[in-house]
Amino acid sequence: MHNAAYAIDDVWGSSMDLTGDASQKESQSNTVFDKSNTTVIPVPADTQTAAEQTTKPDTTASSAVPQNQKTIKEIEFYGLNSLPKDEILSQMKMKEGEPYSREDMQNDLKAIYDTGYFSEKMKAIPTDNPDGTVSIKIVVEENIPVKDFTIEGNTVIPTEDILNELEDMKGKPQNIVKINQAIAKIQDLYIQKGYILSRIDSVTDDPDGTINVSIKEGVIDKIMIEGNEKTKDYIIARNILTEPGMVYNENMIKEDLVRLYATQAFKDVTREIEPSETTPDAYDITIKIKEQRTASISVGGGLDTVTGLFGSMGIAENNFRGRAERISLTGLAGTGVIMNDNSVKDHMNIQAELSYFKPYFFNSDTSLNTRLFFRDFGSYQVPMAIERRYGLEFTVAHKLKFNKHATGTFSLGAENIDVKEGDFNRIAILYREYNVPLSERAKQLDGGLFLTLSPALLYDTRDSATVTRHGTMASVRFDESLGLDGFDKTNGRLTGMIKQYIPIAKKSSLAFTVKGGGAIHGDIPEVMAYRLGGPYTIRGFKMSGVGTGNAFVMGSAEFATPIPFMDRTRIAFLNNLRFTVWMDAGKVFDGTVSDTIYDRPMYAVSAGVGLKVFIPGMGPLSIDYGFPLTHSGKNGPDNGYFTFGVGDLLY
Repeated sequence: MHNAAYAIDDVWGSSMDLTGDASQKESQSNTVFDKSNTTVIPVPADTQTAAEQTTKPDTTASSAVPQNQKTIKEIEFYGLNSLPKDEILSQMKMKEGEPYSREDMQNDLKAIYDTGYFSEKMKAIPTDNPDGTVSIKIVVEENIPVKDFTIEGNTVIPTEDILNELEDMKGKPQNIVKINQAIAKIQDLYIQKGYILSRIDSVTDDPDGTINVSIKEGVIDKIMIEGNEKTKDYIIARNILTEPGMVYNENMIKEDLVRLYATQAFKDVTREIEPSETTPDAYDITIKIKEQRTASISVGGGLDTVTGLFGSMGIAENNFRGRAERISLTGLAGTGVIMNDNSVKDHMNIQAELSYFKPYFFNSDTSLNTRLFFRDFGSYQVPMAIERRYGLEFTVAHKLKFNKHATGTFSLGAENIDVKEGDFNRIAILYREYNVPLSERAKQLDGGLFLTLSPALLYDTRDSATVTRHGTMASVRFDESLGLDGFDKTNGRLTGMIKQYIPIAKKSSLAFTVKGGGAIHGDIPEVMAYRLGGPYTIRGFKMSGVGTGNAFVMGSAEFATPIPFMDRTRIAFLNNLRFTVWMDAGKVFDGTVSDTIYDRPMYAVSAGVGLKVFIPGMGPLSIDYGFPLTHSGKNGPDNGYFTFGVGDLLY
């Protein structure tokens, strides 16, 4: 076996030759040979038993035992140096004290050879004993013992990890079967880590018993881009973190393709691998893309609990200047809060927003989002007031190195909040009814100009944002709002959320959500207070119908399942539609004046059913009907309440 070259696909037993010398087989009439290429060589004539040599018929007849009834007296091995006898016996069918069979003996020789520890120079010598039993001598020749290993060519898998798959062979005879098994395991080490082009190039052994393993890991020679017409090459290249000279990693390439697809500039992104024409044992990677129309004009409308009957219009460009940047202008006009909410002023809801998203801000793991917004609506924070907000916000998001699912963000925003009286007479009546000093109304209408600093941490392992069945979504955010028109308005608060999805059956899921938050310092104006009730918190209640305050905690459980047959259509909208059954519970702490004059319960439990569907560009749209399971207050919806919501509130 010296200097033999092993290959991972070789079948080592197929080349064995246990037939012995051809001339010997022709001259010995008592040599047994079968199609398995296993030769059983009996004892030579001069060492045969007396029973076989005698010519006395009476003695032979009385002492001979029929061959098919002979039993094995003992099995002896010659040539075993480093392997225990029991290990070889465990591979054999023949056992001491059991019937002897030449066919079994032939098969056992083959089984011994198939262990991989021995050369083809082996034989079995059965000897008849006077008592009618058979003694078997098996002569073997062990392969050269394995002394050591050398590993060449590995850079991405540590040598220690490779040696772990080989160390069990050290000190034992070279074993082709074991070597092939180890080669397969080493190959799996590479594949499991995404190095699918890596291969064991050769395995050779030296005369001193050292086994040499040579590995070709599959280095990238060139990366080429095809198919882009509008998008600039450097925009695509900077989203591809795989570089020439690196060992090809399928997992990393997939992340690159996902990153490119997430720019929304392409409708298809694939990769092609070919051997390099200039560099041996290297590969060229071609990233093939298909661009899509990135400019769009959208006109729509709908019904929402907060905005009422509304119409919307938007203009967007998802590949602005061919740089995969997104810019959009959206506007919305709604009739105002519906469902006869007696705490909200009947006032049109007008919203406009200009946004600009830069995916590559300093580096590929950092993005910038800028928003300029204006909102004018009947306030659902401050009863019977009209709320107007306008401002500017910059948010930088950075994917964290230590965990690919974690993202850190930092927002800097300036916002002016103007709160005006909407129905003084009605408010005055309520204040008198509940014996609340009318001077408190001025505190409710307190707005201001704020500069907000908001660091946050997001964690997302969801399998899909469209129809989520498993994974975790979590966030924690701190908001420091500095009062620019009065430092006494400065306040800080901490808010967190965690949502866990659990798959049920093949297409359903169960989701558990916990949210909470509270003031860290300062007095939070009522217009900025936490609120419970409505489509994003406690469903089955009106917006802020459970209460508003300086802190809150809530939980939710929701079961979502497809509507039978609708998830089998070719219409994406129907495929994404889910029927839901849910339960919400929550409590508000340190309530506001509004909770008193509207007899809000401050805590609530509700349950209901709904429909949920993912709308591209908007997020999940939910329509729910819920029933309060606890006291809903004098103005609460005792018989249930519809809520309509778009998107998912992270904070």
